[in-house]
Amino acid sequence: MNPIDKLAEHFKEFPGIGERQARRFVYFLLHKNPSYVKELGDNILSIKDLIHQCPSCFLFFERDIDGDQLCETCKDPRTDKTSLLIVEKDADYENIKKSRNYSGMYFILGGLVPIVTKETPNFVRIKELITTVESRAKKENLKEIIIALSLNPQGEHTDMYLREKMSPLVEKYKFKIVSLGRGLSTGTELEYSDSDTIKNALKNRA
Repeated sequence: MNPIDKLAEHFKEFPGIGERQARRFVYFLLHKNPSYVKELGDNILSIKDLIHQCPSCFLFFERDIDGDQLCETCKDPRTDKTSLLIVEKDADYENIKKSRNYSGMYFILGGLVPIVTKETPNFVRIKELITTVESRAKKENLKEIIIALSLNPQGEHTDMYLREKMSPLVEKYKFKIVSLGRGLSTGTELEYSDSDTIKNALKNRA
């Protein structure tokens, strides 16, 4: 396999990138000056050393000079510990955080549950979620869980799956589970929703 094909194969592993786009990336790099390509390579090599994953909410973040294990939201004493919002991915977290319409804790699920599968734990952090919810219910008087997933068939299927898995904890600790309400139209990707849409969806959660 020649170098162009080899690099294109790497780009094809990126989400939503097909053969044609992958090759366009390769030719883009071939037309850039060597210093740009070197800087890009250095950034890729360093990202694993500079970026860490919060053990509480699973957000990827740049650890500060103090070396805190927890991300800014999880360690902030002003964060509402009685509310937990579940999102699919880091980009959803960033979009909701940017809207400034929610002040509670987060949990990044890591994906969505395929409608037909027997290997659900391979797609989402369900074991970690159950552990987190029970811990917060015991120690921090958890009152509400907000399921904030994209409004598409897979997102709705995942919503039902999460409710089913958490139902024993709801019975035991008496917190409520709600989902984002009107404001998000069917088929909407949470990652691309604007602040007003997120605000209305949170306001009308049920």
